[in-house]
Amino acid sequence: MDAKVDAVKPDVLTVEQQETLRQFKIKTRIDNEKYLSSHPEVEMLVGDFLSEVLLHQPDDVRQFAADHFSKPDLHLVIGSKLRRTLSETTASKTESHCTRTIN
Repeated sequence: MDAKVDAVKPDVLTVEQQETLRQFKIKTRIDNEKYLSSHPEVEMLVGDFLSEVLLHQPDDVRQFAADHFSKPDLHLVIGSKLRRTLSETTASKTESHCTRTIN
């Protein structure tokens, strides 16, 4: 058997491949965080669904998910919660700013 073949392990990445993979993972994470920060409704949708699952603890989670995400007014519910959260965040930042200004 050829010694070169024995020395190369197909399941081990080279140093260059490891670095390329590391850079890819970093870029992917940054891109995902940018996307999620510019779309807060995603977190709201997921959080709302998880809250409902934990509240109702359905036996058939897949059917529950299908029913949950196909509600005709889901966009209105999420929009309302999102607006309320954003207004609370804005009010909190304003209050914090005023407190710092006064002190």
